[in-house]
Amino acid sequence: MVHKVGIWADRLTPFLAFVGVLAVWESATWLFSIPSFLLPSPWQIAAAAAAVESSTWATHIWATLRVALIGYGASIAIGIPLAICLSGSRFLTRTLYPMLIIIQSTPVVAVAPIIVVTLGAGDMPRVVITFLIAFFPIVVSTTTGLMATPDELIELSRSLRAGRRREITQIRLPFALPHIFSALKISVTLSVIGAVVAEFVAADSGLGYFIGLSTSFFKIPQAFAGLAVLILLSLVMFRCVVWTQSRFAPWSLPGAQQE
Repeated sequence: MVHKVGIWADRLTPFLAFVGVLAVWESATWLFSIPSFLLPSPWQIAAAAAAVESSTWATHIWATLRVALIGYGASIAIGIPLAICLSGSRFLTRTLYPMLIIIQSTPVVAVAPIIVVTLGAGDMPRVVITFLIAFFPIVVSTTTGLMATPDELIELSRSLRAGRRREITQIRLPFALPHIFSALKISVTLSVIGAVVAEFVAADSGLGYFIGLSTSFFKIPQAFAGLAVLILLSLVMFRCVVWTQSRFAPWSLPGAQQE
């Protein structure tokens, strides 16, 4: 019974804390008579969200989600194989890793207009921007996990004459899964950020475009509504990655080995 109460307390505490923040926010805007164009109240934001047509929300959400998923998928498809190559070759590590650091150190916001001019209109420049933001954590964390495989496991596999492919697929990758999923959780939120950054630069749809358009007309409650939907979208995508890990690799969850 005590255990169940503790579980429910852990689940309700974040929700109650969130409700408390909204209550303080609502009270502050009412007590201090803060105008909506400076800081709208949660009630005004909810009203502005309800005033927007559902088809409009669907159009902008799908535009952002499409770019975020494509860029995220590309970062996984390229990042994990590249990490495998880096973990198995000192030459590639010496040559490619500094280049990756340079790419990551370059502010994507500053490069985004150049990418848009180079690649033209459409989804391609936005996908590339999203890929550049979400790519680096996957490569670094996956490489770290692959390199952290215990030496005794590698020696055991080699004593059993396991090939390089089996060493990677059956030993290194399973051992690196906690690192990989940690990177995937970080990158899935970064992919949404990348999509929004790209929409700020050049787009005719998407939540980033919606927020920018709303602020340009001083519709601040509507802009906050777009921000709330954007946060919700990011949380849903994050939870999808958590569900995938708990469904297909529960032993890689934090604390699973201690249990």
